[in-house]
Amino acid sequence: MNTGSPEKTHHHLGEDVDHAGHVDTGVMSRRWIYIGAVVILVGILVAGLVSWSNIKATNEATNKANQLKNSLAAAGLPVPTTDQIVRVLGTDGGAVCADPATALRNGIDRVGLTNGAAGPGQRPTIGAPGVVNAERIVLQTYCPSKVDDFEDQVRHLKFDDVANS
Repeated sequence: MNTGSPEKTHHHLGEDVDHAGHVDTGVMSRRWIYIGAVVILVGILVAGLVSWSNIKATNEATNKANQLKNSLAAAGLPVPTTDQIVRVLGTDGGAVCADPATALRNGIDRVGLTNGAAGPGQRPTIGAPGVVNAERIVLQTYCPSKVDDFEDQVRHLKFDDVANS
């Protein structure tokens, strides 16, 4: 039974061609639309995953910063802003957790435990406990596995209540 439309044959490029030689490009056009839609959806999915990952990291950094702020305040130490902590320590403790027992870190810590003179006049002093307590609290918050190494490095130092402690 003839429905009024000419018979079509399938062309090798996926196009339908009727006996009169007219090309129906609908199949190819729809294929490109589907491919384009899939590419756009995959792009949106990737962007969403990246955004979700960034938001998760930001939330984790903010939560750790708030935990650190509470610990510092409980210890009676100066408390930086949440923004400052997030920028410096991020989610992993940054440079503080990279290797807290290195010679450079020890040198920086010990500068706070001297009389302030330079050269041969420089002498060790009994320091305020807050000098190392802040770093200890950061380590406990961000990288608890490194606290023991830090304790080994500061165990021999002497601390006492001193002026401005």
